[in-house]
Amino acid sequence: MSNLQLPDHLLFLLQQATDNYQSIEVKRKIGRPPTYPALSFLLLAMTAVVLRTFDEIELHRLLLNDNRLLAVCGFPQPPHRKTIGRRLAALVPEAETQVCLLGWQIQTALPKSAFAISAIDGRMYQAAGGRWHKRDRQAGVIPPKLRNVDTESAWSKSNYRGWIQGYRLVVQTLVFPAPVPIFAAWVSNEVGESTVAKQAVRQARLSITDVLLGDETFGGADLTELYENSGGWLLTPKQLPPHNRTWKDDLYEYRKESIELLFQRIIQTADLKSCQVKGCGKNGAFVLANVWLYQIIFLMNLRHQKPLANVKEQVDLARWRIPI
Repeated sequence: MSNLQLPDHLLFLLQQATDNYQSIEVKRKIGRPPTYPALSFLLLAMTAVVLRTFDEIELHRLLLNDNRLLAVCGFPQPPHRKTIGRRLAALVPEAETQVCLLGWQIQTALPKSAFAISAIDGRMYQAAGGRWHKRDRQAGVIPPKLRNVDTESAWSKSNYRGWIQGYRLVVQTLVFPAPVPIFAAWVSNEVGESTVAKQAVRQARLSITDVLLGDETFGGADLTELYENSGGWLLTPKQLPPHNRTWKDDLYEYRKESIELLFQRIIQTADLKSCQVKGCGKNGAFVLANVWLYQIIFLMNLRHQKPLANVKEQVDLARWRIPI
């Protein structure tokens, strides 16, 4: 069989994603059932991330011209471009669930350690288009010369990056043996990171590890107590001794070596460091698909005893459609 007849690396990664997809029972609304499954659009979002093709018209054209990709994604026929846009915009809950479920699967596959340690943090993604400032937002007015505004985005301030108009990704990662996402949530910039964490604990989506490392944002008494009552210990700068250095400081230092490193690795895999389209839902679909893709390659490397950090190389092979 010639190389042209072999599946390329993009189709291989999509098949790996399909094999690790976990179906969940969802109470369906009354009315006509969806024509296409959620998995198909999650795979399409992953394809968009790998190929850096985010426009729904381009994605529709891609499916029209690539029958193998159409089949691997599970589409019986190419969906209309408006269907693609609508389904991608509603994909965030499904994508968050798959990241969470695969996170549990990864934890089960990793070697057991005496103590489970994780870290949590958030990162803002700059919205595409013009900057719609606070005074005009409150008045509900878009200045005449301001074009291509993402009206769903919001402003928030980072200690490192200053004011950002966009959205927020909150990620929980394991610390040992290597940083890997086990939980992710996509929210508006108006939603605080500690609020996301509290909701996730109450909904049993955040992994309760022996120790959870977080910055001061997560150090509030309500979240600390909630996490402790769930069976874990939340360690933030607010729990560190004010004067003398102790083992708690040494433990907390692993936060920078894990969560900040992980964010950089996720971004570098597909060079997705800012929003590529307008709207909370579509951007969330692409960013969460990027996180899910990282998890899938990590788990594949773990099972085949390959270097766990060898993720970007796999994405590059898929981007160039290298034959297997």
